[in-house]
Amino acid sequence: MAAFAVLAAMLAWRSRGWPLVHDAPLLHYVAWRISEGAVPYRDVFDMNFPGAYVIHLAVVRGLGLGDAAWRVFDLGWLALSGGAIAALAAPWGPIAALGGAAVFAVHHLAAGPWQTGQRDFLLCLFLVLGALGVARWLERARLGDLAWSGVALGAGVTIKPHAALFAIALTVIVAVRAGQTSSGPMPAVVFLAGIAAAPVAIVAWLGALGALPAWRAIVLDYLLPLYSRLGRPASWGFYRWSVWIPMAIAVVVSLAAAVRARRFTPRHLVAVLGLADGVVHHFGQGKGWEYHVYPAAAFAAVLAFSEIEAAARARRWLAAVPVATALLVAVIFFHAKGVEAAAAAEGGWISDKIRRVDALVTELRPRLRAGDRVQVFDTTEGGIHALLRLGVAEPTRFIYDFHFFHDTDAPVIRALRAELIRDLGARPPRLIVTFGRGWPTGGYERFATFPELERWLQAEYRPGRPGPGYVIYEKRNGS
Repeated sequence: MAAFAVLAAMLAWRSRGWPLVHDAPLLHYVAWRISEGAVPYRDVFDMNFPGAYVIHLAVVRGLGLGDAAWRVFDLGWLALSGGAIAALAAPWGPIAALGGAAVFAVHHLAAGPWQTGQRDFLLCLFLVLGALGVARWLERARLGDLAWSGVALGAGVTIKPHAALFAIALTVIVAVRAGQTSSGPMPAVVFLAGIAAAPVAIVAWLGALGALPAWRAIVLDYLLPLYSRLGRPASWGFYRWSVWIPMAIAVVVSLAAAVRARRFTPRHLVAVLGLADGVVHHFGQGKGWEYHVYPAAAFAAVLAFSEIEAAARARRWLAAVPVATALLVAVIFFHAKGVEAAAAAEGGWISDKIRRVDALVTELRPRLRAGDRVQVFDTTEGGIHALLRLGVAEPTRFIYDFHFFHDTDAPVIRALRAELIRDLGARPPRLIVTFGRGWPTGGYERFATFPELERWLQAEYRPGRPGPGYVIYEKRNGS
């Protein structure tokens, strides 16, 4: 436990200067647009669920748009998540509680600045709180525990709907225990009502804004049939598998020792369900992205130290020694991962991306007039981040360009292309920025596959001198 705590402290100190970067500026931009009166989904095309906007809106309004504000939020959310993990593991002793919190902190801080604010990281707090409430109800049968537990899980569903799977699993546990104790349907009713609270509130909010038709169209017409398949690698495994081999050993041995010693409790049960849900969360999405591991990491952290204190007291060395050894090996791997992430932040691709944003802001600022809008064709290379810094909106609702370059025969993609050309023609911006790196593949040549856009650019705009990864186009008549 001490090794993880020391490493967590070291990584936290090194992370103090981490910038807002990669995916987080996109959600910050959406939140800023909403704060300026834009309607989500209708005025900003994005696939994320609205709970993520609420969190970023709170950060933007409460703390600001800067890097320091983002570090305060990220470390604060990490502390809350670690506290929830410690509370779930607390009955197994202080080593389990503090060790679990330290494991999750190390997992997050070793990943680097591009993982800050990822929805899967934000989701972990709500998943662990949901598990904690159900575990407490199983232990002491207080309906209040089910109420706030359900609210937490419902809040998680508004961030990523994948949380509904864990909510269903816990609902089954609640219903089965209620049946065994002749408690009637009330526990399940209270739990389900709590789960429904946040989604109902979010839907009401979107309805009041007039965002529901656009959200429905994005989810049903684009996200589920097309985007869910985009970016899937031909073959992949669990990200950073070398770290997770010793972590898996620690979890498996701890659980086996708990079963053997007849110490398997309701908390073990909900944590195991959470771990299983986390594994499904990662593999079910099928993209192999590192941040999809977060829910599994949170519940692995809960279980990793769960039996080591009891095994040591009872001199059950066949359990205590393998767990301690596996966790020490994990510390070594996490340290190596943290060094790699620090290198990316201090002189690698993260710092390159920040320099690109700085360069674009420097080029755009003196060329902008009051009321100007700028269209960027980009995904995460820094275009929207630059507009966020400048406080500039786009003339269309498209903050990404990748959806124009895949499944181009699909009616929904053809409709999005037509909408883009229509809106650019209706409100042509004075400046357009194209980025050389597309996602999931492609460079500048991808624009040739969208001939209507390429012809419009050539006819109406003149390209400037290429910048570091981008080209700025200016309206030919200057208007």
